[in-house]
Amino acid sequence: MARSELNIYTIAKEAGVSPSTVSRVMTRNARVSEEKRRRVEEVIRKYDYRPNALAQGLANPKTKVIGLLSSDLMNPYYAQLLTKCEYEMNLQGYYPMIFSPMNSYELEVKYLQKMFDMRADAIILMGGKSDQLVTDPEYADLINRLAESVPVVTTGKVEGARCWQVAIDEMGGVDLAMEHLFSLGHRHIAMIGGRNHVKSTYDKRMRYKTILRSHGITFRERYLPESDYDIEGGYKCMNRLFDTNRTMPTAVMTINDFSAVGVMRSVKERGLRIPEDMAVVSFDNTFLVDTVMPRLTSVCYDYDLLGKTLVDTAVRLINGEEVPAVQRIPSRLVVRNSTVKTAPDPDWQSCKTSEI
Repeated sequence: MARSELNIYTIAKEAGVSPSTVSRVMTRNARVSEEKRRRVEEVIRKYDYRPNALAQGLANPKTKVIGLLSSDLMNPYYAQLLTKCEYEMNLQGYYPMIFSPMNSYELEVKYLQKMFDMRADAIILMGGKSDQLVTDPEYADLINRLAESVPVVTTGKVEGARCWQVAIDEMGGVDLAMEHLFSLGHRHIAMIGGRNHVKSTYDKRMRYKTILRSHGITFRERYLPESDYDIEGGYKCMNRLFDTNRTMPTAVMTINDFSAVGVMRSVKERGLRIPEDMAVVSFDNTFLVDTVMPRLTSVCYDYDLLGKTLVDTAVRLINGEEVPAVQRIPSRLVVRNSTVKTAPDPDWQSCKTSEI
């Protein structure tokens, strides 16, 4: 093992103990069994490990720092949520330690180890490996090792790992969007964008299929194409639908606002009108909804409440308080001109809120 890779976590893994046990050995804490102390000291001697001053300071239990790991800060959903978390942390006297692995698993593991090495009091995970449909066992093991020393809070779900979940009621958001389209008379509804290996996307797609069945509507596989989460992905998906020369949907629900922008571009290039010929509704309600014409109907998340709940949960866990294992934040639907020609006032916020 290279010296640059040595840290408390890697030593703990080789010794078969938790990072907190390594910490106690390094700080000569008596609360370690002789067997575990021996194993840790053997690994330390094997690699001639010399902890830096920061690592030696682990005896100090609090740093007032919370680690924030966001999968992709180029995505306005995560950027907006991160801003709200940072604001709430400032109010509660904590400092943010921010990392964005840009959807790289290797970087995510590296950054998680770095947060531990730099003694974050808690870690908040947003997206990335914590939002995979099937949890990687090695990732779950990593989270469990970290959770022995610091609380871990996630917006996703890590199967088999001890962490706390603060999540949006995304299924309620799908319900709101579909109910809205049904109320406008739509029956041929497509759902465009996203990848099935991402749990939040998979869950939305399954909910979409369930709702169609509950309304006696035949599911068409070509109405549920996968794509990347960007404008180009939405644009290409919509073009492929047009190119099939078969029955077209009268409404499209997109996985996020980026995909919606691409879909709307494709529809307009075909000479069709939005919403008269095709309605479009999306998820996330980011700044993009006001950059397109007509303005975009979108499922809205309360970023203030989500950010506050994430930070509140982390701080309460740091203080040793009991916290529910799962907390959900309701969704809302903001109706604009991409689904109805005459939309409510621009400041009007919601036709309905999901029920938790």
